[in-house]
Amino acid sequence: MTDLNIGNLATKNNQLFFLIGFMGSGKTHWGKLWAATIKWSFVDLDELIEKKEGKTVADIFETRGEAYFRKIEGEALKTCAGLKNTIVACGGGTPCFSDNMQWMNAQGTTIYITCTIAEIMERVLAEKEKRPLLKKINPGELSFFVEQKLKEREPYYKQAMVKVQSGLLTECSFAGIISSITP
Repeated sequence: MTDLNIGNLATKNNQLFFLIGFMGSGKTHWGKLWAATIKWSFVDLDELIEKKEGKTVADIFETRGEAYFRKIEGEALKTCAGLKNTIVACGGGTPCFSDNMQWMNAQGTTIYITCTIAEIMERVLAEKEKRPLLKKINPGELSFFVEQKLKEREPYYKQAMVKVQSGLLTECSFAGIISSITP
């Protein structure tokens, strides 16, 4: 069972879903799985950026900086306008810059995949080198960094139309989410 909060759902008949949440929350994992299960399209925003730029997100951060990355991230996000039957996995910071969160809420349904600090730590430690914001943080400071960054981003994440707990998700969860918001 997922924890749904659909009180601020703007539109009930939407076929464009944006998965948001902190790094390691499972946005790409669940997005790919759910899209395959219901035979919808899947877009990973980071992969879209990497394809366009010809570099990994980590390389873009390293060579061009976060400000440049956030600019092209917003541009890539806007290319999703008008997509139907599509699940988009956003980067952890996507909702927190420019007007991205408001734009996603206007274009489709946003789903915040929540995670505990312990879950995040377990997942990101395994792939720390792939995560630009974590790359240069020593392991002893990582937990504090994650906690602070999550606290900073939470006000944006909480603007999502639907909130689900990562630990409760299954292959069938998306069907339940859709049925809970469609008339």
